[in-house]
Amino acid sequence: MNIGEAAKASGVSAKMIRHYESVGLFPQATRTESGYRRYGDNEVNTLRFIRQSRDLGFSIEQIRELLGLWQNRRRPSRLVKALAEAHINELDAKLREIQAMKATLQHLVQGCHGDDRPDCPIIETLSSEHGVAASASPNGVSPRRRGLRQGMS
Repeated sequence: MNIGEAAKASGVSAKMIRHYESVGLFPQATRTESGYRRYGDNEVNTLRFIRQSRDLGFSIEQIRELLGLWQNRRRPSRLVKALAEAHINELDAKLREIQAMKATLQHLVQGCHGDDRPDCPIIETLSSEHGVAASASPNGVSPRRRGLRQGMS
């Protein structure tokens, strides 16, 4: 099948198929004499695997590792589980970060009258020297910065 047919069968856009090929996540397709990409059932299955992994939020590098594990029929399942558990921990950290941002924003929204007056604590906070960090938490670290620091440790 051509790239359009493979895209439809796998749920991965033609643009993303080309991207996955360019970053080495997906092997370069064989080509017809006229230069058109050709895909078979194995390639479509691999594309579905990639799409479903992306749907769960795995990074390109994590998917690369998952693909290697998937293709190695003798792999121990503990390696797959460890990768998935590490991803769950990353998702938990992102969830905490998003919840902290939401709480900060809710606090700012509650302080805004939302009427015809121009003064608004949301705009004032965003434009201030200390910004959201000062209103985000007692230690002055914004939820976003705190999340980035956690990811770096």
